[in-house]
Formats: sequence, C-alpha cells, structure tokens
Amino acid sequence: MTKTVAIIGAMDTKGSDYAFIQSEIEQRGYRTLIINTGVLGEPTLEPDIPASQVANAGGSNLEELRKQRDKSKAMNVMTKGIAVIMKKLFEKGQIHAGFSMGGTNGTIIGSAGLRELPIGIPKVMVSTVAAGDTLPYVGFSDVVMFPSILDVSGLNRVSAQIYANAVGALVGMLQTGVPEIPSRPIITASMFGNTTTLVNRCKNKLEEKGFEIMVFHATGTGGKTMESLIEKGFIRGVLDVTPTELADYLVGGVLSAGPTRLDSAAKIGIPQVIAPGCLDMVNFWGINTVPDRFKNRQLYEWNSNVTLMRTTPDENQRLGSLLAKKLNQAAGPVAVFLPLKGISELDSPDGLFWNPNANDALFQTIKDKIRNNIPVYEIDCNINDEEFSNRITEKLLEFIEEEMRD
Repeated sequence: MTKTVAIIGAMDTKGSDYAFIQSEIEQRGYRTLIINTGVLGEPTLEPDIPASQVANAGGSNLEELRKQRDKSKAMNVMTKGIAVIMKKLFEKGQIHAGFSMGGTNGTIIGSAGLRELPIGIPKVMVSTVAAGDTLPYVGFSDVVMFPSILDVSGLNRVSAQIYANAVGALVGMLQTGVPEIPSRPIITASMFGNTTTLVNRCKNKLEEKGFEIMVFHATGTGGKTMESLIEKGFIRGVLDVTPTELADYLVGGVLSAGPTRLDSAAKIGIPQVIAPGCLDMVNFWGINTVPDRFKNRQLYEWNSNVTLMRTTPDENQRLGSLLAKKLNQAAGPVAVFLPLKGISELDSPDGLFWNPNANDALFQTIKDKIRNNIPVYEIDCNINDEEFSNRITEKLLEFIEEEMRD
C-alpha cells in the first residue's frame, strides 16, 4: 500500500512553497493530500480539502470569515477545524503522516493538526519558531519541529535545501520499521537526576516481573505527558516517586506541570505507590535567572543551565498538605513511602540539601493529612538506597496482583 502524507498549509499565500514539498514527497513514491488553511485568497496550489471544509469543521464558514476580516477569530476557527479534519482522516485510514510549514500563525494551525496524529506517526513542522519554546506547538505529542532558518516565503537556494531536508526526515520516518517488542502491561515512573538510582533499580525489578516501564523526566512536560497517558487508560500501575514538579508549581519554579499533577491515577483508580522524591528542590534555569526574592536562599548549580533551590520547612509543610489532598481523592489502591534519610541524592546525611527539619515538616504533614485507610511507610534509609527500591516495588506488585485476583 502506498502511504499518503497530509500537507497542511495556507495555499493562498504559500502555494509555491507547498508545490515544492508536494513534488519532493511524490517523487519519493508517496501520495500527498493537500489541505488548505488559508482564509484570505484563492489557493495557488489546488487542495484536496479546501479551506471552506476546514472552516466548517471549525464551526464557521469561509465566506463569513472573509467578510469579518477578524484575524484572531479566523485563526481560532481554522485551528479547531484542522484538528477535526486530521483526526477524521487518520481514523479512516486515509493518511499515514503529516507535514506543515509556517511562521507563528502557520505553526499554530499546522501543529494543531499534526498533534491529532497518534504518537509514532511521522509528523514534521517546518517553522520559524522551531528554535524557541516549542511546548505550545508540540504539547504532549512527538511533532518534529524543524527550523526553517528563513521565513516560509518562496523558494531560494537556502529554503529549497531546508525543505528538502525536512521532507527527507519525514520520508526516513515513513521508511523506518518498528522493531517487534512484546506487548506487556505498562507501569509509569517519574524520575529526576536526583532519583535516577532509585528508578533504575525499580525498573530492573519490574521488568523481571514482565512489565514494561515508561520513565518520565519530571521537567513539567514529562509530568504532563505521564498524566495524559494515565488518563487515556494505557497504564496498569504508577510508581510516582519524583513528584518534584509540585514544588515548582507551589513555589514558582520553571518545571511546573501545573495544578493537575498527580490527579489522573487518583481519578482513574489504578494502583499507585508514591514517594516525595525531590520535593527538597525547586528548579530554575541558570543562576542568573533565579528571581531576586530567592537570591538569599540555599542554591546549588546543578549545571550551567539548571539551578536548584532547597525548599524550606514552611514550603515542605504546604507540599505535604497538597500531596495528601491529591492522594485522598484516589479511587484505587495507594501507598506512601517516606525515606527518613533523605528524599534525593542531595538530601542525604552528607548531602548539600540535608535538612531534617524541612523533611520532618513534609513527613509529619503527610501523616497528619492523609486519609486513614492510605498506608504510610517510614523507611530508615535514603530514597536511592536498595532497601527503599525493594519496598516500593514489592508494594506496587502487591497492589497489581490484588487487582488481577479481583
């Protein structure tokens, strides 16, 4: 079967650029399906799906958008419409990959369509903003952001090379076969540099028991992605041992996963084992980016781009209350493990962030606020010690086995 690539773009203003892309894809043996998202004028490259159809899918119509000449409204309509169109095309088996190009506006619309393709389906966005903060465009997907270098505004020796390279990347993905990996029940785990030893030990033990482990780096995006997968029902159990994104959310760091972190497993009711890993730290970028109000706090340059700030007893008390509040909503089995000799690599008796008073505030608040039927285990070791990994792994396996028996 010949695979088809959906090409999303404003065919009224960038038709010549997209004609080049269409030619590059088709001469490599693939079909193309052109989707026009341009509102202002008539397309110079004939689309398979016209702008009027995209506008209808977005809850409006093209004539109305042209009459109103409201750019913001047109953007919202076409962004919503392309997402609907792309989802339907993929579900019907009519497309197998996606490609788009644009400046800021084109990237917003094009990436909205690409994000509707499932993870693993090739998707490339050639963009003028690919070198900046791409989270608003990529979200929790695997859209490949490809820097356009120049504006997407006509062919020249540079743009032609960039476009050809981007097509080559897409074609390479289409040609890449997925190695066969046995289907196993999935467990998610959260990890940071300061809990890597712990999670690697747990991962090895759980894989020996026949589980597939998906480890998410607790950088804000990682936590959000993990929550999204849990909510979609793909996950059998959760080993959330690094909820450090809560500290960034509460105190004002740069790696917050927002207010819904830790909510999905509780809502779905799947087994979860929790440890307060790395709640001893709040994250900032380079040390010069630390806000003035924190300049006198205990800071540690993890590397030239990341600065860690030790949380205080007051902040840990608030974190303990927040953690307990979220876990108290759990519809399924949950257990909390507290490592009495430190919640990170830095927070150990010989570590720079060792602060028993701060940890006591965290632990005591969790114990005071947690629901009576949620067990809390205090383990006399550091979070990265083998004893701790053994205990939390055994508990999660126990939860999962109980559910399977039920």
